[in-house]
Amino acid sequence: MTNQAAYEAFHQRSVEDAEGFWREQSALIEWKDAPRQVLDFSNPPFARWFVGGTTNLCHNAIDRHLKDRADQAAIIFISTEVDQERVYTFADVHREVNKVAAAYKELGVGKGDRVLIYMPMIPEALFAMLAAVRIGAVHSVVFGGFASHSLATRIDDATPALIVSADAGARSGKVVEYKPLLDAAIDLAAHKPPKVLMVDRGLAKFAPVEGRDVDYATITTKHAAAEVPVEWLESNEPSYILYTSGTTGKPKGVQRDTGGYAVALAASIKYIYQGEPGETFFSTSDIGWVVGHSYIVYGPLLAGMATVVYEGTPLRPDAGIWWQIVEKYKVSLMFSAPTAVRVLKKQDPTLLSKYDLSSLRALFLAGEPLDEPTAQWISDGIGKAILDNYWQTETGWPILSVARGVQPGMDIKFGSPGRPTYGYNVKLLNEQGEEAAAGEKGVIAVMPPLPPGCMSTIWGDDARFVKTYFTSFPNAQFYSTFDYGMRDEDGYYFVLGRTDDVINVAGHRLGTREIEESISSHNAVAEVAVVGVADQLKGQVAVAFAIVKDAALVATSDSAKKLEAEIFKVVDGQLGAVARPSRVHFVTALPKTRSGKLLRRAMQALCEGRDPGDLTTIEDPVALQQLRTAVGIA
Repeated sequence: MTNQAAYEAFHQRSVEDAEGFWREQSALIEWKDAPRQVLDFSNPPFARWFVGGTTNLCHNAIDRHLKDRADQAAIIFISTEVDQERVYTFADVHREVNKVAAAYKELGVGKGDRVLIYMPMIPEALFAMLAAVRIGAVHSVVFGGFASHSLATRIDDATPALIVSADAGARSGKVVEYKPLLDAAIDLAAHKPPKVLMVDRGLAKFAPVEGRDVDYATITTKHAAAEVPVEWLESNEPSYILYTSGTTGKPKGVQRDTGGYAVALAASIKYIYQGEPGETFFSTSDIGWVVGHSYIVYGPLLAGMATVVYEGTPLRPDAGIWWQIVEKYKVSLMFSAPTAVRVLKKQDPTLLSKYDLSSLRALFLAGEPLDEPTAQWISDGIGKAILDNYWQTETGWPILSVARGVQPGMDIKFGSPGRPTYGYNVKLLNEQGEEAAAGEKGVIAVMPPLPPGCMSTIWGDDARFVKTYFTSFPNAQFYSTFDYGMRDEDGYYFVLGRTDDVINVAGHRLGTREIEESISSHNAVAEVAVVGVADQLKGQVAVAFAIVKDAALVATSDSAKKLEAEIFKVVDGQLGAVARPSRVHFVTALPKTRSGKLLRRAMQALCEGRDPGDLTTIEDPVALQQLRTAVGIA
C-alpha cells in the first residue's frame, strides 16, 4: 500500500463508517456511562455524538492522570513581561482547580450557568476554565484585549452568572489594565453579572465594586482543602461558548459539546500532532482564541502532556525567546501562526540556531494561509518538520492536515495545509454546488454530519446556525467554510482566501492569496496583504500593503517607486498583468488581531473611503494610522 493509499483508506473509513470509526476513538477518553449511540443525525444538519454517554472535560484533562503522573509538569507558565516562571504538576493543577470550583459554588454558580473569563495569559485563567467544566458550568473566554463595547455584547449574549478577570495583563513591556475595560463593559451591558472574581497581580491599582467584586486569593485560600466532585455531563451538553473573532453586530457564539470535543482533541493529538504523555506542547496562541482552547488547554492535558502558557511576544527580550523555551523545557511540539514566523523573518537569523532544539520534532502553523517562502524559510532555519493545518473557530480542530500519526512520512507540500482530515467529508464546490475538478477553484465545504468536536450550534440561535453555515449551495445542505480553495491531483488542498476576499478585476476572479504569494516571493518583501478596492473602470483592482525586510529600500520616494516597479514585474511574470496591483504601499506594520488575522475588511473600507467599522480587535493601533497615511487619509 502506498503512502497515499494508506491514508486514503483510513480517511475513507472515517466518513463511510463514521459510527464504527468514532466508536473506536471514543476509547481515548474516560466515560462514567458508555454512549448508547455513537451518532444521532435524525435532525440534519445538527449532529449529536456519543448520545447517552456521560463524561467530564476536567476529569479527562486532570483527574484521570493523577494515578500515573501526579508529579509530572502539567502547566508551565512563562511570562517575559513580568519575568515570572512557575511549573504546576497535575497534582498542583488539581488542587488549584478544586479551590476555584469551590469558590464558584459559594458564589452561586451551578451546572449550565455561564462563567465569562476575561483574563491575560496566566495560570489562573486555565484554572478558571477547568473549574467551570468541572462543575458543569459553561465557560466563555473573551480575549483579554477586547474593548468595552465588544465585551458588553458578549456579556449580553452569554448572560454569565460570574465574570472572572484580573487587574491587568502586559504586552511588549506595557501594562494593559483590564478592570476599567470590564467595569465599562458591565455599565454598557443590559445583563449585570451578580459577581466578579478578580485576580490581583499587583500590576494596576483598582477599586473593587462593593457587593459585586470578590478577591480571588481570599476566596480560594478559604477553600484550600476543598474536594469538589466532577459533574458528569451527557456528551452533548455544552462545555463552552467562543465568539468568532471580528464579529460585527450580534456576535456568533460557537457552542461546543463535551464528549465529542474531548474525543476529537484526543484523537488529533494522536493522529495529527503525534504527542505522547509526558512530553511538552508549546502553543504560542492565546486562550481567547480557539487554538488556545484546543491546543493550550484541553488537547495537551487530555493527552497527559505538559502545556506551556506564555505571556509575551516572540521578540521579548529578543527573537530567540521561543527557542530558548524549547531548549529549557524540552518542548516536543510547537504550534504557532504564519504571522509570527514572518515577524521572526525580519530578525537576526542566527537566533534560530543559537539554542538546542533537539527535543523539537515539529512546528505546526495555522490561523491563516502559510505561503511557501515563509514555510521554506523557517524549515531551513530550524531544520524541523513544518506542518501547516487549516481549521476554524467553528470546527475546533483541523479540517485539512498532514496526519503523520496515521501515515508516517506523509508528504508535506509547502503552500498546502494538506489533505482532508479523517472525519471530514470535504468537498470543493462551485457556486452551483457542483464538485470542482482538480486544479479548479471552489469553496471548501464539508458534507454533514460534521465530525465530533465541531460546533453543535450557535449559542441560543439554532436558526442562525443553519442559515449561516448550511444554505450557501443550491439543492444540498453542505457546511460552508467561506474559503476558496483548489485541490491538486494528489488530493492536497490550497486555501486561496475568503469568499469575500476574491477580487473581480474586469471579469477575472483573483484570490488575494495568489497575489500575496507572488509579491512575497520578491526577496525584499517580508510580509504583504492584498485587498480588492472598488474601481469605476474595472469593478475592482488589487491594492497591496507590504512590509520590507530592509527599510532603506523604501527610504525615499524614488527607491520606493523602484521597488514597486520590481514587484509589478514579478506579479506580471507569475500571474499576468491582470493580477498586477494598482499600488503597492510600503508600511512597517499591518492591522491585525492578536491571533494574527488581518483586518482585511477594514483595510478595504479605508481604501474606499468608507467607515472601517469596529476595530477593537486590532493589536497595534500604529498599523492603522500607517494605513490611513498610505491611502491619503489624515
